[in-house]
Amino acid sequence: MKNMIIRNEKRKNSEIRNIKIITNYIKNAHGSCLINYGNTSVICTANIQNNVPSWLKGGGTGWLTAEYSMLPFATNNRSEREIKKGKIKGRTQEIQRLIGRSLRNSINLKSIGEKQINIDCDVINADGGTRTAAITGGWVALKLAIKTLLAKKILTKDPIIDQIAAISCGIFEKNILIDLNYIEDSSAETDANFVLNKSKKLIEIQATAEKKAFEEKELNEMIRMVKKEINKIFKIQEKCILDEK
Repeated sequence: MKNMIIRNEKRKNSEIRNIKIITNYIKNAHGSCLINYGNTSVICTANIQNNVPSWLKGGGTGWLTAEYSMLPFATNNRSEREIKKGKIKGRTQEIQRLIGRSLRNSINLKSIGEKQINIDCDVINADGGTRTAAITGGWVALKLAIKTLLAKKILTKDPIIDQIAAISCGIFEKNILIDLNYIEDSSAETDANFVLNKSKKLIEIQATAEKKAFEEKELNEMIRMVKKEINKIFKIQEKCILDEK
């Protein structure tokens, strides 16, 4: 495996993009933020309602679900809104489920009673890593929503049990790169996404050989790089929540 720097950006192969999080971005949401992974921008909101899906009623436990979408000009060419077509694309469903699964790992749903948490992630600019940005920003929105409900005494105990973040990694021109932008992602031989908790335990790995099968040692190197860089993301999450008044 090569280790030469091939990126057009001023960052190393093992270095994440500049990440910025603006909290309280949507005023009407219980919790919200705008998260930027480089040129990728996603608005994330979290809202809590006093009901649960029918299959959970009477069980005394809550639920968390997620929705994901791209604005028509989030990419270079305008894409039609999926609602206009009358159905959600398979890719969108996959990403929504990934976000939901990931964030459910961060909360004790039994402790919130029969309430449903809705996480909405809307991509306003896509330059690779939209699902990882949505998970990282979704957790910030969730944490802020819980903070709001605790302040209002709607909840008496913080149900958040872990911190969650996500990052992409892949093999591009025989080099392992972390946090791929669109050009790298669209041409990668291997494309992977990693979701981790604060203890650096893996919640989910999505890894696909787009052009060429990869070896176990390459996957292990991706995991090593991700575990090293994700500390930066956790610190950014923590700081923006502490700064929120």
